[in-house]
Amino acid sequence: MSERALGELEHVVLLAILRLGREAYGVPIVDEIERRTGRAPSRAAVYVALTRLENKGLVSSRLGEPTRERGGKARRFFRLQPEGLARLREARATLSRMWEGLEPAVD
Repeated sequence: MSERALGELEHVVLLAILRLGREAYGVPIVDEIERRTGRAPSRAAVYVALTRLENKGLVSSRLGEPTRERGGKARRFFRLQPEGLARLREARATLSRMWEGLEPAVD
């Protein structure tokens, strides 16, 4: 596999960010993954993946305003970068090529 290939968690985190848009921060990202996959990744694993994705330039983050319910702490919001979207497109194309012609075998 190339270094450009996304790991499964990275893939679903990027898709969750894409779905959530401007409201993409840790807790909703975890909730979206759980709701859509039926699996609950740990928050820690998602935060590690977010840091890795940001270091790779696939997402960027910004701090929101501090909130009272968070004890004055700000949320970190994540946004998909053009390279992140390009990697998602590559992953979709790769999976489509791998599935091509296999439908009769798995249906």
